[in-house]
Amino acid sequence: MTFSAYGQDVSPGLAWSGVPTGTQSLALLMEDPDAPAGHPFVHWVAWNIAPDLAELPGAVPPVPQVPDLMTLRQGRNTRGSIGYFGPRPPVGDEAHRYHFQLFALDTVLDIVPGSNREDLLAAMEGHVLASGELVGTYAQPQPPTQ
Repeated sequence: MTFSAYGQDVSPGLAWSGVPTGTQSLALLMEDPDAPAGHPFVHWVAWNIAPDLAELPGAVPPVPQVPDLMTLRQGRNTRGSIGYFGPRPPVGDEAHRYHFQLFALDTVLDIVPGSNREDLLAAMEGHVLASGELVGTYAQPQPPTQ
């Protein structure tokens, strides 16, 4: 529950390895393709992550520019807020899939903090050296039956 919007709604720590030579920055998207809206619900948009970082700490603050991670910028999720918005599938839904996608880029992106998924994808076009994906699932916990 720590990472869900039903709980503390803080971002999880994420770690990676194998960043290719020539990477100038990393970008991160977290999406729920099972959302009822008919298109992915965007939970997190982040970019200009320093390529020498091997991880993001948990509980990244929901601000456009993160002071402790000097180059990190965050955008708007589908809810309209900046930063991470945790899983929150509707009550009674089966578990939803949450895709964390990390992109190694050959450039530092020149888009303003607060940009959205579409802005990020457009800016990344032609600059992706490699990508990786982690998929997790989550369903709202059901109250115990009596």
